[in-house]
Amino acid sequence: MKTIAVIFGGRSTEHDVSIVTALASVIKPLELTKQYKVESIYVSKDGAWYWDDKLKDIKLFTSGDIRDFLHKSNPVSVQFDGGMTLIKSSGIAGRKTIKKVDLVFPAMHGTYGEDGSLMGLLRMANVPFVGCDIDGSVLSMDKVLAKQVAESQDVAVAAYQYFMRDNFAQKPKQILDNIEKDLKYPLFVKPAHLGSSIGISRVKNRSELQNAIEVACHYDTKVLVEEEVPNLIEVTLPILGNEELKPALLERPLTSPEDFFDFDTKYLQGGKKGGKSGGSKGAQGYSELPAKLDKALYEKAEKVGIDTYKALGLAGTARIDMLIDKKDGTVYFNEVNPLPGGLYAHNWRAAGLSSIELVQTLVRLAEERWQEQQRQNTVFNTNYLKQF
Repeated sequence: MKTIAVIFGGRSTEHDVSIVTALASVIKPLELTKQYKVESIYVSKDGAWYWDDKLKDIKLFTSGDIRDFLHKSNPVSVQFDGGMTLIKSSGIAGRKTIKKVDLVFPAMHGTYGEDGSLMGLLRMANVPFVGCDIDGSVLSMDKVLAKQVAESQDVAVAAYQYFMRDNFAQKPKQILDNIEKDLKYPLFVKPAHLGSSIGISRVKNRSELQNAIEVACHYDTKVLVEEEVPNLIEVTLPILGNEELKPALLERPLTSPEDFFDFDTKYLQGGKKGGKSGGSKGAQGYSELPAKLDKALYEKAEKVGIDTYKALGLAGTARIDMLIDKKDGTVYFNEVNPLPGGLYAHNWRAAGLSSIELVQTLVRLAEERWQEQQRQNTVFNTNYLKQF
């Protein structure tokens, strides 16, 4: 039986979201397959790694008992030995528990998890892992880079500007003037690297713009400012695959621009901020699934999602967020999430793929990509050193 390590938590603003993704959408379905031994690896907010079956219980986190558990536990050591091995000391006569890992299933959102950092570590360890690789993760978690790459492949994006936090600190008036010169209100201000809508603001004047930028700068060194798309229909599309791609259903969040998905709307209010109702229930009960668009517009949005997935070099799974101007039918790429919260399992279930089939497919895709990488030669023998 193969051993799969599920890594979750982490030094990220999306730490708590990661816990729910791991326990509900990854570990449980993996164990229900009865094909894998699943090891839970929790990364605390201070960056220490812990390994224990007790970490599979959501009550440990919701009760607050996790603090006492961590205080009494020893962090796990990870040995890279042509693969990945977990080593835990019990503290009793130097006894150690050792477990070789066959595959890693990252369930960490945001910084150090989705941004390519963890993927780099796993690539160095030469262990197969689920989801996007380093380059796709880096591009996905930088909203500015993702837009630039999408534009280069003729995918439409809303008008935008970006700047670094240090530049705004030195020349705030110049940056505000430039934004107001080139972009029209209302605007969205976003930290370039964060997910789950953390730090995002919608602004309608210069005073709100300045305040929103200061909030974004609190979370990130790079800030994105973009125009609101008029006559908006917002849709999102989960996709599976490495080379051969499989889209799920196009999903439409039931919000207006004024009720955009901030963190509270997504995770704390069941997605019901703004009082919208009447749609099919998604993971947070806020979506129209599938989106009720005419056939041509539906297919156009689906194509933009797939084109963006390919342009960014994504693999395993990702969710492409898009904005539609329903008046002129333009579909804009908005953002990409290389590890959708909860794997967007509700959408895949509606598309005919169970949670168990979803994780099995992701494991298979991870193994296929790793096997392909093993066929690639990364060393080169030379006489270079003989001259010294």
